[in-house]
Amino acid sequence: MAFVPSAVVSHPTSLRFQASLPRNRWNALLTAVAAVFSAIAVLPLVLVLGYVLFKGGSLISATLLTELPPPPGLEGGGIGNAILGTIVVTLVASLIAIPVGVGGGVYLAEYSRSGWFAQFVRFGTNVLSGVPSIICGVFIYGLIVSTRLFFGQSYSAMAGGVALSVLMLPTVIKTTDEALKLVPQELRLGAMGLGASQFVTITRITLPTAFTPIATGVVLGIARAAGETAPLIFTALFSPFWPEGLFNPIATMSVLIFNFAIMPYEAQNALAWAASFVLVLMILLANLFARWVARFTRV
Repeated sequence: MAFVPSAVVSHPTSLRFQASLPRNRWNALLTAVAAVFSAIAVLPLVLVLGYVLFKGGSLISATLLTELPPPPGLEGGGIGNAILGTIVVTLVASLIAIPVGVGGGVYLAEYSRSGWFAQFVRFGTNVLSGVPSIICGVFIYGLIVSTRLFFGQSYSAMAGGVALSVLMLPTVIKTTDEALKLVPQELRLGAMGLGASQFVTITRITLPTAFTPIATGVVLGIARAAGETAPLIFTALFSPFWPEGLFNPIATMSVLIFNFAIMPYEAQNALAWAASFVLVLMILLANLFARWVARFTRV
């Protein structure tokens, strides 16, 4: 016969939840406080998105997305050149920063975790992540724009892409490094035990396993690059026309928002709000795409 504690027999309702108990009241109170703080943390994001949607969402149309901006003071037109320019400059930055950043993260996590050079790279990455973006713009201006390094051209989409790649690098390197550290060591040992080389282990085991956090870091880097203004003012400048190649000035969303927002014309101010909405939507779609790719690779 099974032993049954006398406390349970004499008090059959003692195991039921009782909201009147002091510990349960404190639990409900602290849960409510945590929920309030969570709502406060998300509130700025909701307010920003709601206000941008209210001010610029009503202006979205095919004309806005496909036409050039109007002359100052005139209505109509669109931001098509800025959308295309943002994609071009961000793509250039991604083609530079993603291979270098992922490669640097792989080196730090897989080849030299505690060496002096790895420590120096980690320290430099942390410092670079805190450098103001305008400093990166001035640096690339002095290195590329003022010296006319690219085929004698000064301001160009290529210079803007290089400046944005500098801003993307710390995020990609740090995310890749931390993501690879989370991969269980048993997976590496198992692959090497089967005769796989370190290169094969990294490319076939560790990188696919850490793909989701790495992709998140890449998207965060792209989102930061796409929304920067100061580096592009010093490097890509602006153009009211369609892009004319990688070695000429080019329009971007962030610089268009800056230029149009300070103009004393309602038509340009409205285009600035519409461009803000489109830029936020592009970043949101990039995050959703990264999540879809991560889910697709896990299937």
